[in-house]
Amino acid sequence: MEQRYATHPDQVPGMDTQGLRDAFLLEQVFVPGEVTLVYTHHDRIVLGGAVPAGTVLTLPADPEIRSEYFLEHREVGIVNLGGTGTVTAGGETFTMPKGACLYLGRGTDGVELADATSADGGPEDAAQPGAQFYLFSAPAHTTYPNALVLPGEGNRLELGDPLTSNRRTLNQYVHENGVRSCQVVMGVTELHPGSMWNTMPAHTHDRRTECYLYFDVPDDARVVHLCGEPDQTRHLLVADRQAVISPSWSVHSGVGTASYSFVWAMAGENQAFSDMDTFPVTDMR
Repeated sequence: MEQRYATHPDQVPGMDTQGLRDAFLLEQVFVPGEVTLVYTHHDRIVLGGAVPAGTVLTLPADPEIRSEYFLEHREVGIVNLGGTGTVTAGGETFTMPKGACLYLGRGTDGVELADATSADGGPEDAAQPGAQFYLFSAPAHTTYPNALVLPGEGNRLELGDPLTSNRRTLNQYVHENGVRSCQVVMGVTELHPGSMWNTMPAHTHDRRTECYLYFDVPDDARVVHLCGEPDQTRHLLVADRQAVISPSWSVHSGVGTASYSFVWAMAGENQAFSDMDTFPVTDMR
């Protein structure tokens, strides 16, 4: 499990491009046949990917979390970005098509991730790509029930305006009025054709760390992700299926060279979606 230590706002102005990428960007989240995890000391979040690629993967209890099993002291949200897969947890098997979100609460043991199989034991659909599970975990101090949200079942919000190139559909999955959790808030946003900004005005929420996993980004496109303090902005060029750690003091907004989608997930002081501090673009530097 890779560790990323917390950063102070004063460090960012002195970072070069590679320094910013090393601190905040996860370039390789999905590795076939592996579980890839990064522990960030910003709100002690663990995020990463699991790609079964025909095998059965177990969610590991790496030494960095000092636990007998991964969810002994944690909770996790899982979004499948590939073909249909299954997650077996606590003796129950959940089938997850692309876009489904699974919440697993503290104390859930024996988490196994796999591609879905047909009745004869082979791949459910060999013509389709295998499952790609995105994982977002935070410490938990009580237990909430495991819950699966299928595509289209979350709370849907239509936001933005095509005139400002940020018309988007926001799907809330794990949140205070939906699937309950201790800290994790999680969902998926899809930009409409012709829209490229994921949010504007840019904002911070000084009480929560947020992580973005960009996907459905064309191979020849990139997302320009804004970060840093509002008067000291920097940017990261982000490719398909790469993730960004956004500390609580950092703005997070982005614009793509084409439409795209992203998984957003947060953990910290509260779960209020509206708890954010916005900054007019005219005041940003």
